[in-house]
Amino acid sequence: MAQKKAVLFPKTVSILERFGENIKLARLRRNISSSLQAERAGISRPTLTMIEKGSPSVSLGKYVQVLVSLGLEKDILRVAADDELGRKLQDLNLPIRQRATKKGKR
Repeated sequence: MAQKKAVLFPKTVSILERFGENIKLARLRRNISSSLQAERAGISRPTLTMIEKGSPSVSLGKYVQVLVSLGLEKDILRVAADDELGRKLQDLNLPIRQRATKKGKR
């Protein structure tokens, strides 16, 4: 039985491509060859090439392995760290506390 291929929106594809390009630029700024980078990350060279192209078929774990080998693992923790929209939505659902009248002031 063949696996279903996920359909990605063009915006999602663009984000992945940019992510892969950023990883490639980080590797090149460090003057690391693709062979050495793949070895350090514990992945094959073709997998690294797919990551640097932003392939959605590569697991997130492999992307993180490359980030760790480049010393950029803390960058992944920034994802959704400042969820402004989520906080606003949460604030909209907060119950408004009703206070009782003070004793003696009825």
